[in-house]
Amino acid sequence: MSKVSKVFLSEKEMPKHWYNLAADLPTPLQPPLGPDGNPVTPEMFAPIFPMNLIEQEVSPERWIDIPEGVLELLYRWRPTPLHRAYHLEQALGTPAKIYYKNESLSPAGSHKPNTAVAQAWYNKEFGIKRLTTETGAGQWGSALAFACSLLGLECKVYMVRISFDQKPFRKMLMGAWGANCVPSPSTETKTGQAILDKDPDTPGSLGIAISEAIEAAVMDESGQTKYSLGSVLNHVMLHQTIIGQEIKKQLEIFGEKTPDVVIGCAGGGSNFAGTAFPFVADKINGADIDIIPVEPASCPTLTRAPFLYDHGDVAKMTPLLPMYSLGHEFIPPPIHAGGLRYHGMSPLVCAATLEGLLNPRAIHQMECYESAILFAKTEGIVVAPETSHAVAATIQEANKAKEEGKEKVIVFNLSGHGLLDLTGYDKFLKGELTDYALPEEDILKYTEPLADLPKPSMAKTGKW
Repeated sequence: MSKVSKVFLSEKEMPKHWYNLAADLPTPLQPPLGPDGNPVTPEMFAPIFPMNLIEQEVSPERWIDIPEGVLELLYRWRPTPLHRAYHLEQALGTPAKIYYKNESLSPAGSHKPNTAVAQAWYNKEFGIKRLTTETGAGQWGSALAFACSLLGLECKVYMVRISFDQKPFRKMLMGAWGANCVPSPSTETKTGQAILDKDPDTPGSLGIAISEAIEAAVMDESGQTKYSLGSVLNHVMLHQTIIGQEIKKQLEIFGEKTPDVVIGCAGGGSNFAGTAFPFVADKINGADIDIIPVEPASCPTLTRAPFLYDHGDVAKMTPLLPMYSLGHEFIPPPIHAGGLRYHGMSPLVCAATLEGLLNPRAIHQMECYESAILFAKTEGIVVAPETSHAVAATIQEANKAKEEGKEKVIVFNLSGHGLLDLTGYDKFLKGELTDYALPEEDILKYTEPLADLPKPSMAKTGKW
């Protein structure tokens, strides 16, 4: 009998609830703050988000029902398979058992549609006609374009300029689904024009693109336009937890109990949270699991940035969020993992990191591409540059297991394919890429101006 290489679930086995980590954090999540330093009320989010999503953003409930209408949309590609990476294990000569969740099988090629279809559905239920958003590498913009096409909503995407130039196929994909994609900063908003006046050659940033998308939404006097975010906020993390819940069921079918290591790349936090939060709940309740968010060494938010209150965008339109941040005016180096170039991180991911429940790791892009090439040659899948960070950390952990002579169970999320990111692979194979370690003076340059903002509590239980 041949080895079982992948496990599928039936549609009936797909999770029917989202998991909310905020309900189980040992130290309560600190609230977002307004300009006056006071906690933001749900009503203050109303110009940007529909109230049905705002309710999820502030919900203290552990489990939130997935509406039947959202399930019907998710059934188009979910549940996704969990694979055993036998060939990678063999190439590494490791006793570790490596599993990867294949989120690249969605129509947009990544995990992003898990929340895109939910957000589009809730907005349509609320009577909204159009959505604006930002995108880094184009994965989120593609996902929202896809979701809006299913539900008959208009979609406007502000794409970080360096990715707009590096990844032309992403904007073409958005166009195929009917979305309007423009490079950010653009001349269409006051924020974008001000940035261009200051630096016409700026590569852009997610912080700038977020400002433009929010401005475009709130300036619509009809009230029929809302803003949609693909990461960072609580309701986005919530929608992604379908990933980790499926992994748990699939590991059981493989005959595994609790994994030893859970890994996901981390930019704003969505695919990592979706994979890891159900396991963080287990760790809170006593499970011995090493949970690793992996980020670029050139944008080391969790590993080197201070924990503080900061804005999520350059124009300071968002509330102050308690998070590890490189500063809202930070302009990241133009590495090819565009989706991991955000200056901050999900407050929920940050709270879990502060508590000691997570062990963040930063890896340089050359090691990530080397790992991705090995994965492609063994498992056959060309992963997104973002996902390559998870692959690199997985290989590090598999080699560690080999050194220790331990049979560990390692799980990572293959958050997206790289078939529209081949220019990065081409540059790597031609020897045109280099590593870039962010200088400490750059971190200080962007974070020292935040000294006068409110300070978050550093309280934690000390259990982990």
